[in-house]
Amino acid sequence: MKQGSYEENSINLWGAVGLGTGVMIGAAIFAVIGQVAVIAGALFPLAYIGGAIVAACSAHSYVKMGNLYPSAGGIGMFFVKIYGKGAVTAGCALLMAFSMIIAQSLVARTFGTYTLQLFDIGPESNLVPVLGVGLLLFTYIVNVMKSQFVQTFVSIISLIKIAGLVVFSMAALYATGFSLEGVLSGSVPDQPAPSFVAAIALSLLSFKGFTTITNNGGEIVEPKKNIGRAITISIALCAGLYILMTWAVSSSLTIGEIAEARDYSLAQAARPVLGTYGLWFTVAIAILATITVCIAGVFAVSRMTAMLTDMKLIPHSHFGMSGTIQRHMVVYIIVLGITLTILFDLSRIASLGAMYYLVMDIIFQWGVLRRVREKIEALTPVVTASLILNTLVLSAFLWYKIRTDLLVVILAAVTIPLIFIGEYFFLRNKDFDEEDEDHEDENHEDEDHEEVKGSNDEDPRGDTDKKKN
Repeated sequence: MKQGSYEENSINLWGAVGLGTGVMIGAAIFAVIGQVAVIAGALFPLAYIGGAIVAACSAHSYVKMGNLYPSAGGIGMFFVKIYGKGAVTAGCALLMAFSMIIAQSLVARTFGTYTLQLFDIGPESNLVPVLGVGLLLFTYIVNVMKSQFVQTFVSIISLIKIAGLVVFSMAALYATGFSLEGVLSGSVPDQPAPSFVAAIALSLLSFKGFTTITNNGGEIVEPKKNIGRAITISIALCAGLYILMTWAVSSSLTIGEIAEARDYSLAQAARPVLGTYGLWFTVAIAILATITVCIAGVFAVSRMTAMLTDMKLIPHSHFGMSGTIQRHMVVYIIVLGITLTILFDLSRIASLGAMYYLVMDIIFQWGVLRRVREKIEALTPVVTASLILNTLVLSAFLWYKIRTDLLVVILAAVTIPLIFIGEYFFLRNKDFDEEDEDHEDENHEDEDHEEVKGSNDEDPRGDTDKKKN
């Protein structure tokens, strides 16, 4: 069974930017901005600048790999090209997949938290996970539709939410006279340097969505040119927007007030300067943002895991379901996301996602540096800088979490090795013959799909026969 239909040249440059920003501008900025402020104190606006720098260095390798290997599998295909088919590739791809699934539960709870602000209900309410589950079910419905619809829907809403956040930021700054008085003022942590670096780990959650663009490389128009452009534009847009937003929040609220409303700090910032209507407007933008990030994120991770399944790198069972592997993956992702949404709070969800992503990216950057740097024409200083920065950020974040929330560190320390060990035992008796290698070439798969489609056009019984097979 194939992964599903991939339409070549179906996503243009701005469609790719829409998918990227659709994932990047979501729960991570609406919910995590308060958590970043808790860790970094008054320095939290600078943490987002630091996150943009780390993301930009990291993105260099993804752009170079995407230029050479545009694929619907994205990061999964990149690991195959770097490490071959084995436990490292499958384990790292699953880390990225789980990081993205964790992000969906973060999005879902953020959706519930902000929606309830309209009724002055706090984030501790049981209605938060209920609303989150509702969003995930809606996401499933949208994701079983055609990719062209997903692209169009996400791109349009992404444009609306970017414009809305700019309006919110400018209105809040106008109300405070564009004052810098509250920026970088207030309390700072007892150990500011490691705390600031640790805060960058959470700020990265607001940038890591650029990898979504690589997951659609096989469908982007002129991918060797537009993948890099889309990633660069997405990171630049988000960096500028986040600077405006952190300026607006720090001008409206004290660090203590931001920390107290850590799960809905943007809504809280709208109250004193923009009033009730400003609150409603901010919540509406948050709802739009979380909807699009959830749809785009599930779309991307289902693509990647479908490719890994097709290449026999991860276990898969149909459980009696019909349809493509990608549709099956959407079901599994939604079920896992619902489970996490019910069981965990925003802080732990965000922390676990950051750890998974950083571990995966360190292994990725190391592989690029040691194995394919010359082939993809990556710049050694940039890849080295990315590797060093990721390691420093992860180390500082672990230091902070060991002191404040040891349980989430233990959970990461147990689950990450289990993923690699599980993949080792799953793959150790696997034989990857030449037929399997064909799945590494997305163009081959597109041609195969077109042949099947053509034969079905000639024979109206094609769909029936395929289902029987």
